[in-house]
Amino acid sequence: MLKSTNLRLVEYLSILFIDLDKRMSKIGKKPVVIPAGVEVQLNGNHIQVKGPKGTLEWDIPAAVTAKIEWTEIQFTIDSDEHKNLWGLSRTIVNNMCVGVSTWYEKRLLIIWVWYGAQVQGQKVIFSLGYAHKVEFPIPQGIEVKAEQDPKWNTILIITWYDKEVVGEVAAKMRQLKKPEPYKGKGIRYIDEVVKLKAGKSAKK
Repeated sequence: MLKSTNLRLVEYLSILFIDLDKRMSKIGKKPVVIPAGVEVQLNGNHIQVKGPKGTLEWDIPAAVTAKIEWTEIQFTIDSDEHKNLWGLSRTIVNNMCVGVSTWYEKRLLIIWVWYGAQVQGQKVIFSLGYAHKVEFPIPQGIEVKAEQDPKWNTILIITWYDKEVVGEVAAKMRQLKKPEPYKGKGIRYIDEVVKLKAGKSAKK
């Protein structure tokens, strides 16, 4: 029985990895279109992308070759063993080209009547129900704006040209007061669905 279970697991994982390889190959084959106003330079496997919003650089894995053809960047691999790197490289370079032309954005929603946040210079000052306010330093280059929705909840808008950094900053802010499971109070992504639990009174 144990051998049969292990065999099914191996078969499942094999199908999963084959499917992943196919998807990454499909992504890798697609060229990256260089947006208007963006300049791309290749020096060996080092790529530099310049645009109106900033400059990003990255070292493409050695197993992947990038080539600029007119207004596109083509990617090839030296072996089928590197299909994952193929798709990954294409995705990262595409994010770089998009980021330096139109900034990436993450939005956070702060839910609860007594919670909120204000941007003061290079800091975000959070009111999260603690005895003291929480100060969050804004990394250099990152832009943060605070708005209110019709329900008086605070919305934080985080923007920059580096998608990874924007995601990291948003994740760290969310960690300050993750949504609690009964009323959903706390900080969540604007499109995040929080599954609420029934309170003790509802169980009676």
